Amino acid sequence: MSAPLQETKIRSASKEVVLGGMHRFCIIGERINPTGRRIFQDQLRAGDLSAIERDVKAQVEGGADVLDVNMGVPLTDEAELLAKAVTMIQSLTDLPICIDSSVVEALEAGLSAYEGRALVNSITAEDERMEQILPLVKKYDAAVIALPNDVDEIPMEPDKRLMLVEKIVRVATQEYGIALEDIVIDPLAMPIGADTTNGLATLETMRRIRDTYGLNMTCGSSNVSFGMPGRHTLNGTFLSMAMTAGLTSAIMDARTPEVVSTVKATDLLLGHDEWGSEWIMRHRQAQKAAQEAAAAVT
Repeated sequence: MSAPLQETKIRSASKEVVLGGMHRFCIIGERINPTGRRIFQDQLRAGDLSAIERDVKAQVEGGADVLDVNMGVPLTDEAELLAKAVTMIQSLTDLPICIDSSVVEALEAGLSAYEGRALVNSITAEDERMEQILPLVKKYDAAVIALPNDVDEIPMEPDKRLMLVEKIVRVATQEYGIALEDIVIDPLAMPIGADTTNGLATLETMRRIRDTYGLNMTCGSSNVSFGMPGRHTLNGTFLSMAMTAGLTSAIMDARTPEVVSTVKATDLLLGHDEWGSEWIMRHRQAQKAAQEAAAAVT
């Protein structure tokens, strides 16, 4: 018998988003991240946060439900930057935030500046990482993303991933008092360009996590297509398949209409979009935008 499906609740000061197998898929907008963006990094070093406003606008308009925020820029005070970014974003939108950093001090700065109930990105099954991060998760009443890899390896086999999920769940719940529903697992979506069986291993991992624990799951949706052509088609197809296997959210760029539309269509077909209201609304918005664009040309 499958485990009951958990509900993970995260909030801004005024808006709640629920991750769960009976809810619409949660799009976590990934764009507010300087990784691989040299100009953005230079701006942040100079104290210029204006690009954040543009990124927030683009992700919200694209359909993001939550915003992932990372301020990992070399030669900066990441803790100070992250706290400023969190405060700024909360002045621009009511969407909840996923606070993303590998630096413990930065995570705490972001959590202390945040108004609401955040999602923390992330921990692994490494003992040291859990010892550093889980007390913060508990202190600030947050939820946390956890990856089933440890100091030895990123396991490719579902069996090994499930063993590490068991460790994370046991340590988080029993040693730190984290509620089961506040653990969101990243089942490790690996590039199919490196091995075409990687997608199957991830889907099997998802099904087993859902059936064994009922936990919510997320992943970096573009990881699976890395190095391959036609990435939007691959990403959208993977997400649709993953949603049937138990994936309830993804960290993704909401500026990709092809991928977002595939997610919304899958929600509808899985019965997670009551009366098709979300699908119909997006269709009407797209029609209106197309009409306005045509009118502007004439």
